[in-house]
Amino acid sequence: MKILLTGAGGQLGQCLMVACRQHEVVALDHRALDITELDQVREAINGHLPDIVVNASAFNDVDGAESRIAEAYAVNALGPRNLAVASAAHGIPVLHVSTDYVFDGGSQRPYHEFDVPSPLSVYGASKLAGENAVRSLNSKHYIVRTAWLFWESGRNFLLSMSGMADRLSIKVASDQIGSPTYVPHLARSLGQLIETQAYGTYHLAGQGGASRWELVNELFTRLGISTRVIPVSHREFPAAARRPSYSVLKSVQKPYIELPPWQAGVSEFARHLVR
Repeated sequence: MKILLTGAGGQLGQCLMVACRQHEVVALDHRALDITELDQVREAINGHLPDIVVNASAFNDVDGAESRIAEAYAVNALGPRNLAVASAAHGIPVLHVSTDYVFDGGSQRPYHEFDVPSPLSVYGASKLAGENAVRSLNSKHYIVRTAWLFWESGRNFLLSMSGMADRLSIKVASDQIGSPTYVPHLARSLGQLIETQAYGTYHLAGQGGASRWELVNELFTRLGISTRVIPVSHREFPAAARRPSYSVLKSVQKPYIELPPWQAGVSEFARHLVR
């Protein structure tokens, strides 16, 4: 299979190159392909004629999106639209990665694929707009919602917390609950999904739910770090964007592709940190 991968320089893009190494991967970072430019997208797809387009590009600055609205929509909505238009012209499937932030957090149970989105932030709204564009413009689509990505490279919440291990104590929000997802686990599941030809919307995230406090506490316990992790309200950390208080994801969509429990991801993450 020939895969055209956008956003190859990000943490998901890098892990996808490893997870899909049995295929021919045309890996393009932002410098090689600006997905907000339709002419560039068409040139890339026409030139490579892949079997599938996988979009790992995203504007992920959740708070920054509140003031950089045009940029967020360009990358998260216009870009996926361009990929859907150009790939559909050749009958090529497209996989687009979305987020748990399309939900408002008001649920009392994990969100499944058929729950109605209601984003709270510009970031969430821009990602939902990207989903809708892909759905409407290319019938051969996979839309994958995931959450709380962490890996031992790049920038992410858990990696930032690991850098505070020399402190006597840190405060972490205990009232925001989601599905922590280890990026290599997600990448492997995407590699499985694209071989099914079962187009549709999927939730792929670490199994189980955890608060940010539980997530950090799990990491510090596994690393033997004595720093005290103090549970507090998210209101102690003012932010420009509203985030869902509860956004645990589950899948009811066949084929069922399950990631390992989030704790297994933390365990692998911790092993890489101490190497």
